[in-house]
This record gives sequence, structure tokens and C-alpha cells, in this order.
Amino acid sequence: MGDYGFIDIVLFAMIAAFLILRLRSVLGKHRNSGEGKSNLGLHTLTQSHKTDKQPAEGDSKEESKIESQNSEKDNDGVDLTEIQGAIPGFEKGEFLAGVRAAFEIIVNSFSSGDKEKLAGLLSDEVFNNFSSAITDRERQGHVSESSLIRIIDTVLLEANISDGSVLLTVKILSEQINATKGEEGEVVDGNPDLVLEVADIWTFSKEIESPDPNWRLVATRSLD
Repeated sequence: MGDYGFIDIVLFAMIAAFLILRLRSVLGKHRNSGEGKSNLGLHTLTQSHKTDKQPAEGDSKEESKIESQNSEKDNDGVDLTEIQGAIPGFEKGEFLAGVRAAFEIIVNSFSSGDKEKLAGLLSDEVFNNFSSAITDRERQGHVSESSLIRIIDTVLLEANISDGSVLLTVKILSEQINATKGEEGEVVDGNPDLVLEVADIWTFSKEIESPDPNWRLVATRSLD
């Protein structure tokens, strides 16, 4: 029994280390324009926003012009031309893979009260809000039993540059169990037996000129 417990601990530690390394690779790797493609991305929906299709013989010049214009946008209709100019090698699919990984880590870390893990992924303002909520929960003797079941979809909604930073807003559709229990194990909020479909709108930011390679969560809201 003791040996199996030790093996479980080692296994969980290896899984946690893999998730953190994966997150750093998809969100925190930055290369200069001369180094080729960078991994800038946060469960994986890799969709190409470019096309290599050549106009068939007989296609009109106008059709070719329209196709060229469409190739500058991803298939969600978000124009990424400016973003790709600011961050050479940026790819939407890789970024959304990073979003999904970060979403899982952030949701689970908030539930477990792991402030240290949250600090490296959130802006100061968002971290302070999350940290205060965790502190209030602990002060009341409440325990979160919320969990992320699965991520259904991620959709890039907006992409822009403001004050030297790239801002990307993503809709994350997921299935979650949200419940909080009191000191005696009573349910004080939510339902531990109910799986909810939740739509979150999260905005991630990265300073273009900053040596910090990481994207950080700078705003959150939910669609009720």
C-alpha cells in the first residue's frame, strides 16, 4: 500500500511538471524575427488562417484579390496581420492551445488556492482579485470543490495592439462543477453533482518590447 502511494505521488509530480513545461513552451517562448517560428500559444484547436491555394486557370483577377484579402484573416474573421507584424511567427492555433492549457491550470489553481502558481500567469490586478477571493474563502473556513471537466471550444474574438502591448480576447466554453463547502462539509454555494456549461471571456496580453516572454491574463468575465 505504501509503495503504491509513493508511486502515485511521483506520477502526479511528473504530470504537473509536464503541464508547467508545456505551458511555458506555448505561452512563454519568444524568438526574434530572424529565428523562425515562435510558440506563442494557451487544449488544442489548431486551425490554419492562411491558404496556399492558387487561383485556378480562368479565375478572375477580382476573385484572386478577394482570396488574398481573406488569407490575411483567420477563419474566425479576426484580422491578425498587425499582430503577426508585431510578433513574428505568431500562429493562432498555437496561441489557442496555450489558452486551453493556461485555462486549466488557472481554474484548478484557483480552486485549490495555489496563489504561487497563479502569480506567474496573471496581471497584478487580476492576481489581486483572485488572491482576495481565495483569502476570503479560507477566512470563512470554506473549501472549494470546483473542478474543470473539459474544455469544449476556444474562439478568438478580438486582437489589437494598445500602448505597446498585444491584447487577444478569447471565448472559452467549458464544462465545470462549481461548488463550495463549509467547515462541516455542508454545501454553501453551487452544486457538487451538477455539471455546468460555462462561457468565459478572457483577455491575454504581452508587451511587445518587454524581455518577459510570457502572456498574462489581464481581464476576465463570464457570459451568464
